[in-house]
Amino acid sequence: MSGHPSGASRRSTGGLRSFVARRLLLGVAQTVAVVLLVFALTEALPGDAAVALAGDQPDPARIAAIREAMHLDRPAHERLADWAAGLLHGDLGTSLTSGRPVVQYLADGFGPTLLLAALTLALLVPIGFGLGVLAARHAGRLTDRLTSSVTLAVYAIPEFALGVLLVTLFALRLGWLPPTAVGYGTDLLAHPAALVLPVLVLLSRPVCSLSRLVRAGMVDALGSPYVAHARRYGIPGARLRYAHALPNALAPAVQQLARTVDWLLCGVIVVESLFVIPGLGTVLLNAVAERDVPVVQGLAVVFGVLTVVLNLGADLVAHRLTPRAGVAA
Repeated sequence: MSGHPSGASRRSTGGLRSFVARRLLLGVAQTVAVVLLVFALTEALPGDAAVALAGDQPDPARIAAIREAMHLDRPAHERLADWAAGLLHGDLGTSLTSGRPVVQYLADGFGPTLLLAALTLALLVPIGFGLGVLAARHAGRLTDRLTSSVTLAVYAIPEFALGVLLVTLFALRLGWLPPTAVGYGTDLLAHPAALVLPVLVLLSRPVCSLSRLVRAGMVDALGSPYVAHARRYGIPGARLRYAHALPNALAPAVQQLARTVDWLLCGVIVVESLFVIPGLGTVLLNAVAERDVPVVQGLAVVFGVLTVVLNLGADLVAHRLTPRAGVAA
């Protein structure tokens, strides 16, 4: 009798390890693909760091000298191989335009970006789940229709357009909030008013998608036969909603949160550009403008690894929350 559970446990553990191994291999392949793609796209851009450093009226001889000093005259595959070799030893490279380590660029811009992402996620979970539960509780009624209509309309507005609208209304016309973070430096916590509009823009789309997922999962669970059977036994509605229906929406919601963090890595570039916030998005835009390939590649590696880790964590949590789905994916 006791042998059966232990056999099942071993099969479950083996299946989980296989699941993790497949996800890790896929993540490594994705990270390598991202780095190669970014390098190729950066190489395809007109000009390079030598042209950017030469100024508005570049002298061909000066450009050639700068390019030789930066080793930009070497074939692209040799430069990529050298950078990849350094990456294996934890060296992200050195900026072509300033000579500073890429890690220092990342450290300088990490604080504002992390603050924006943390505030967005801290507000996203209660608001997204709250709106989803509210809509599911009043499914088919005015509250549900109004919530669904508003979230769909907000989701359809591009982040940049929404940011411009919010700045025009709350900063320029009403004067309640600052239009940008210019003059505040990297210590944005000391100026919370400068964070309101950026966080609202970052929240807009994720809140809509998360709330609709939670609503759909809860409505589906509340309409299932086992919930109808539980109602006949007199189980209270609140217990049905929060102990049975809400857990049904957790697995897709967790995966959506992971995708939201992925989206934040892209959305924060738009927001930091619009509100002039000195984070990783601004570092990336400046590096692209200056053709600073090592900085662009360093950010690509950081973003790629973070994406892989977050999605792996989300897959593991979803796997635990839906054990009947098995380990196949």
